[in-house]
Amino acid sequence: MKGDQKKTLQYLKTARGQLDGVIKMIEEDRYCIDISNQLLAIESLVQKANQEVLKGHLHHCVKEAFESGKENEKIDEIVQLISKMTK
Repeated sequence: MKGDQKKTLQYLKTARGQLDGVIKMIEEDRYCIDISNQLLAIESLVQKANQEVLKGHLHHCVKEAFESGKENEKIDEIVQLISKMTK
């Protein structure tokens, strides 16, 4: 991975901790809206981690592909990924 590993790991470890908390909330039969709010926070952290991964990909892998004349493959990858993200 070429992105900011420290920042990406921080987001994911925080999300993991929150997910453990949500599991406990469900086991304790806590209020649905409180659980849902925590799940939304986890989604946000995972999205931020993904943004860091993609930023690193663009700055390194895609940049290198353009410099070596192999940009079409990387463009296709990004288009496919955007397609998955918008479904």
